[in-house]
Amino acid sequence: MQPRIKRMLVPMRERIVIKRTATHQSPTSKIVIPDIAQEKPQEGEVIAVGPGRILPSGKELTPALAPGDQVLFGRYVGVDITIDGEDVIIMREDDILARLA
Repeated sequence: MQPRIKRMLVPMRERIVIKRTATHQSPTSKIVIPDIAQEKPQEGEVIAVGPGRILPSGKELTPALAPGDQVLFGRYVGVDITIDGEDVIIMREDDILARLA
């Protein structure tokens, strides 16, 4: 699924823009949990990557991720924003736990 963000997002330094991917859960019981009470997925697709971190030596460290990468991230990291009707998260590259292969 390709995001429909119309405006160009260019994250600053080591920040990354991520679109959450919906995890499909098939109901195994008759209990229905409203969407607002369900936990948000901790998996997403990288939409945009900043130019990288500047080290104290002045050298620029390029990011290890690229747009299109599938990643796992912590539960309470980043800032949730809505742009052009799409919900995305902006977080630091250090907050990414793993890249899915």
